[in-house]
Amino acid sequence: MRSTLADDVAGMAGGALAALAGLRRELGELVRSGTDEVAQKLALASREEVEALRALTQRLARENEALAARIAALEARLAAPPATEA
Repeated sequence: MRSTLADDVAGMAGGALAALAGLRRELGELVRSGTDEVAQKLALASREEVEALRALTQRLARENEALAARIAALEARLAAPPATEA
């Protein structure tokens, strides 16, 4: 009798664990679906879009620094007294 009772309890516990695993999977899918829906409603950018924008801003920052240096050099030339010819 003990053996059948233990078997019954083990079978119920195994069934409960299987049900919980299924519930966990289903809950995960619901959360994933919900977050995808929220992301679409908020019009969030994808990782690829963010990386492309990061690369673009880094390139533009380098170009901006180069242009600022060129402007500074031109301003320095304009501020210098004219060269006298002998």
